[in-house]
Amino acid sequence: MSEPIDPVWEKIREEARQETAEEPMLASFFHAIILNHRSLEDALSYQLASKLESTTLPALSLRDLIDEAFRDDPAIGVAMREDIRAVCDRDPACADLSLPLLYLKGFQALETYRVSHYYWRKGRRSLARFLQSRTSEVFGVDIHPAAVLGKGIFIDHATSVVIGETAVVDDNVSMLHEVTLGGTGKETGDRHPKVRKGVLLSAGAKLLGNVVIGEGAKVGSGAVVLDDVPPHTTVVGVPAKPAGRARTEQPALDMDHKIYENGEES
Repeated sequence: MSEPIDPVWEKIREEARQETAEEPMLASFFHAIILNHRSLEDALSYQLASKLESTTLPALSLRDLIDEAFRDDPAIGVAMREDIRAVCDRDPACADLSLPLLYLKGFQALETYRVSHYYWRKGRRSLARFLQSRTSEVFGVDIHPAAVLGKGIFIDHATSVVIGETAVVDDNVSMLHEVTLGGTGKETGDRHPKVRKGVLLSAGAKLLGNVVIGEGAKVGSGAVVLDDVPPHTTVVGVPAKPAGRARTEQPALDMDHKIYENGEES
């Protein structure tokens, strides 16, 4: 019986074939990462293993570990496809579904987190921490493997994003570079932010402590959030204070960073 059609993967392969025809100098590049593989999972495991290999864990061994996670947890495959769609739906610079797989470190770091989270749940915590460390070194993104992230996540530019151990990020959240979901000091236990569905976290936003960012809220650039944010509220400043309401139910989807008060731009 033939395998079911995967529209995301088929579109990625079509784009790679077109790029190969238009730029023959990169034919080997597109074949190595996309055209030589049977599925998105195969291509992504090759890409991640190539980027994350080290002298102590070579690419072949690392790829076996990534393949195991993809094979044993089909939810990772569902999430990665939603993550790809999220990037291309929300980033005007992403014209092709192949771009996150090929070039975008926010997507690549996020999918590596998904593998590390799989091994964390399996009790193989040394391996999970190793993958976290390599992700930080290679991509400049530090996501603790115990954190819980949903699907349809968009991490734009991604440099210096930090997500702590007990953080929770629900589906369809967007964040930009230098966002921190951190603790406030030496407290233990449940100590990191909970970010609900559809939230938009602008560049440099710092969310500290076990705070809840309500569904559909927006956090302005450089804001420091120390208290809960009500749903559909925009907060700005240091410390962050309410400055208006989001115009849409899920501002993460339209990436509108403007501040609106009573429905009008302030």
